[in-house]
Amino acid sequence: MPLTINTNMAASRASYFLSKNNDALQKSLDRLSSGRKITQPSDDAGGLAVSMKMQGSIDNLRGAGNNISNALSFLQVQDGILDAAGQIVSRMAELQSLSTDVLKGTSDIDNYEAEFNDLRSQLYEMTKTTFNGVALFGDWQKDNTAAASTNNIFGTDDDEADVSLNVAVSADGSSSVNIHRSKLGSALTVNFDASVGDPNATPTPTTAALDIVAGDYEGLVLGSNNNGASDVGALDPSVATSFTAAAFSQALENIASLRATNGGQASRLQYAQESVATQISNMEAALGRILDVDIAAETTNLAKQQILVQASASMVAQANSANQVALMLLQ
Repeated sequence: MPLTINTNMAASRASYFLSKNNDALQKSLDRLSSGRKITQPSDDAGGLAVSMKMQGSIDNLRGAGNNISNALSFLQVQDGILDAAGQIVSRMAELQSLSTDVLKGTSDIDNYEAEFNDLRSQLYEMTKTTFNGVALFGDWQKDNTAAASTNNIFGTDDDEADVSLNVAVSADGSSSVNIHRSKLGSALTVNFDASVGDPNATPTPTTAALDIVAGDYEGLVLGSNNNGASDVGALDPSVATSFTAAAFSQALENIASLRATNGGQASRLQYAQESVATQISNMEAALGRILDVDIAAETTNLAKQQILVQASASMVAQANSANQVALMLLQ
């Protein structure tokens, strides 16, 4: 190689390697400081694209997990009310039994019946309970508002008519679990002689207005309408339409069936929630393998790059001093 002054090839090449090694050192510092293997798209364009899609799926699964938790809370509140309704019906059955005591006079029976009617009103109020504005129970059908009566207890909308709610349990929403608004009103619509009591059947009105006074329903929960009028059911055993013990047994059986359905749906949601949590955990592990830096390997690389940078800088200095030999020839 000729000895020149204007062009110092050794210094130029040493400077190139110094720049290259310094870039590698900076990249290693970026990775260790961020904890990420991919700090910019050029590091791994394909891996970055895959990681973004995986992160989107993880976020969607977290949303599904929140939906499942809310649905479980919905079912828990629903079951709490069903449990309370069962206790109320049990108390009503006790009152019915007490009213048959031959030692009780008319005033005693009237006292029992006053509590009995208060409990019926409370049962009716419980059927209208909502969870964050969503009806917990789905018995009532939409009224014919044109023919609606002032005695109509069902309101003027059909928000509660749809008894099914779909809960998304997958990242893309393609899989869902169906939960139900328990038909508490239907379960409690038991005539005084226990002739009606199907928890899965929506009551069929005889008139469009669903007028209690007209005798459309004669049941436990429907014992009073919004005007305070009562149906023909009574506790007084001397009345032909007095409630029998069988009516309360049927109502309790219906409520038990609703609670069993509620428990089954809650169990399914719990398994779905566990599945979602497992998917999130596995996908986060896969995402980490794409994005996260191996600290042990990268610290080793950092040490190597630091030595190379120092060596390159030293060689640049040596190369810059090499041309001084030309001065000796010129003397």
